[in-house]
Amino acid sequence: MTVHTIDTGLFKLDGGAMFGVVPKALWNKQNPADENNRCTWAMRCLLLETGNRLVLVDTGLGDKQDSRFFSHYEPHGDASLPDSIKKAGFSETDVTDVLLTHLHFDHVGGAVRREGEKLRPTFPNALYWCHGGHWQWATQPNPREKASFLSENILPLQESGQLHFVDETPFLLSDNSFLFVDGHTEKMTLPIIRVGGRTVAFVADLIPSAAHISLPWVMSYDVRPLITMEEKARLLRQAAEEDWVLVFEHDPVTEAATVEETEKGVRIRERGRLMDFI
Repeated sequence: MTVHTIDTGLFKLDGGAMFGVVPKALWNKQNPADENNRCTWAMRCLLLETGNRLVLVDTGLGDKQDSRFFSHYEPHGDASLPDSIKKAGFSETDVTDVLLTHLHFDHVGGAVRREGEKLRPTFPNALYWCHGGHWQWATQPNPREKASFLSENILPLQESGQLHFVDETPFLLSDNSFLFVDGHTEKMTLPIIRVGGRTVAFVADLIPSAAHISLPWVMSYDVRPLITMEEKARLLRQAAEEDWVLVFEHDPVTEAATVEETEKGVRIRERGRLMDFI
């Protein structure tokens, strides 16, 4: 298997929301806020070449929303999903599968594009995958998450007939597995990948950045923060014991890291680009 990191650009989210109960005096040292208390975050995805499959993991924010929507998040940077896929040597028609860790707008927005008045899947030849339980959660949203699940990002995948569920139909990635977690949102899907003799975990919004390695550093967006802490603790223990590489979807600086047990709990041992580790 060959793995590429796919940069889809940067955006801004409120620092307090991203760091929860952690005081600003602490988190502002990790990711300094602007005058509106917003921090800059990446939208990093993965592209996996395995056999005759080309699998994209998450799709970033996309570009089909209106200016009012984007004014809240200020997407910026030179990278985009199509350009990064092209830079990796592929086109949108080459993608055979799109694995969506969950259906919040900054992870699924690029899965659908606007063509005139119509909304169509961005990857016409791909099967789109998510967890069936999460699909039900997203299409019948609770009041807390409703603003994160946008129908225009989600329903065209089902209407096209390209939607499949990882918990119902075998997803063909040999020697790899999924971890389903419920703290951030119901049944978020984390791919655990074997590549180059290493285990790589794409940790999505369970651990959105390197700063979130510390257990109490949990986002206010999480619907079950105490569950997040338990899930994070289990994953980090295993990652430290088995020398996993963690890939951070939202960290604007640190792409990947390994971790180790310390007197203060699991902490980062080494940071770098994913390719430095594999």
